[in-house]
Amino acid sequence: MAVALEIVSPEKLLLSQDVGMVVLPAAEGDLGVLPGHAPMIVSLRGGVISIYEDGKTVSARLFVAGGFAEITDTRCTILADEAVAVAELSRAAAQTRLAEAETAWQATDKMDIAAIDDAQDRLYAARAMIDAAQAA
Repeated sequence: MAVALEIVSPEKLLLSQDVGMVVLPAAEGDLGVLPGHAPMIVSLRGGVISIYEDGKTVSARLFVAGGFAEITDTRCTILADEAVAVAELSRAAAQTRLAEAETAWQATDKMDIAAIDDAQDRLYAARAMIDAAQAA
């Protein structure tokens, strides 16, 4: 039995295949999805999606900057804000993104809760991108 995995970014369908397991960077922590998983919708934080076949990670690892995942007992659909293959990540670009996120955080109105949440999400995603680029 397998999980039908689809990863979609605003630009295109990035991946559509059956997998043994997928591990998502959910907002509350990493979440493993196996066949028979309970249905749910989860928010994603910046991090790496790992795909497994026969208990081993396959080469298709993707960095996502955030988004949502809809999970059923047979399917996992990921709607990513941004998705990039980990092998294509640049540490320099990630450092630039972090510097921009820190600048935006400093300029954020600290009384605007939605703006604070957005700025924090950008900071976390930039830091996760740096970690993923270093591990690549």
